[in-house]
Amino acid sequence: MTDRRMALVASPTPQAKAAADALRELYEWHPIDRAELVVALGGDGFLLRTLHSMLDRHRVLPVFGMNLGTVGFLMNEWKPDLLELRLQHAKTITVLPLRMDAVTMDGEQISIPAINEVSLLRETRETAKLEVMVDGRVVLPELVCDGVLVATPAGSTAYNLSAQGPILPLDSSLLALTPISPFRPRRWRGAILPNRTKVTFRVLDSGKRSVSAVADQHEVRDVESVTISIDRTSPLTLLFDPEHALDDRIAAEQFAT
Repeated sequence: MTDRRMALVASPTPQAKAAADALRELYEWHPIDRAELVVALGGDGFLLRTLHSMLDRHRVLPVFGMNLGTVGFLMNEWKPDLLELRLQHAKTITVLPLRMDAVTMDGEQISIPAINEVSLLRETRETAKLEVMVDGRVVLPELVCDGVLVATPAGSTAYNLSAQGPILPLDSSLLALTPISPFRPRRWRGAILPNRTKVTFRVLDSGKRSVSAVADQHEVRDVESVTISIDRTSPLTLLFDPEHALDDRIAAEQFAT
C-alpha cells in the first residue's frame, strides 16, 4: 500500500464523476494542498489542465491519470481496484514544460507554460510570414506558412504528429520544430533541436498578417514575437502502470498504421 496522501480530481463528464464517486468509497482522499500525489480521472485534455493548474499554484505533485476520455494517450487504464498497489509499482516519467514568452502588437509581454507544444497560427486568410531564430541566430529569414510549432517529447504525438512532425523519445532531450502547411521554403519540413535551444519567431508584416500564439490551450492573439525555451524550474512527474509507460507508447506510435 502507498503511504502517500492522495488527492482526487475528475473531469465534469458523467463517466468521470461516476468513477470518482466509486473511488471515494474505496480509498482515503485528502485536499490537494495537503496531498503528495494526484489521481486524475478524465482524458488527455483534463490531465493537461490538471498539470497547468499545479504550475499556476507553484505546487507540482506527481499525477496518475486514469482514462475516462477518448484517446487517453497520457492516461492509464481505468480500474478502481488495487489502486494503491498500482501506485506503489508505478513508473515515473519526468516531463519538462516549455515556457512561451510572447510580445503582442500592443507591447504587452505575456509568459505562459506549455506541456505539449507552443504553436503560432495565422489569424486571417493571409498566410503568416515569420522570421525564425535559433539561439539568437536567424536560420530562416522568411517562413511563409499557416503556422509553426515547437513540441516537447511528451507532446510530439499530439498536434506535432498531425502536422507530420517527428515523434521524439522521452529520454531524447530534444524538441521538434515543425511547420504547419509551409509554402516557402517549399521543401523545408522542420528540424529536431536540443532542448537547451531557445527558439524565437518574429512576425513579419504583422499589421496585415496577424498571428496568434497558443501554449497548449492558452491563446495570445496579435503577437509580434514569441520566444520558446525549456523551463527547468518546474519539472512535472507522470505516473504510469509498468505495462502502459509513456515511453513505450511513444515508441509504438511510430509503427501505427
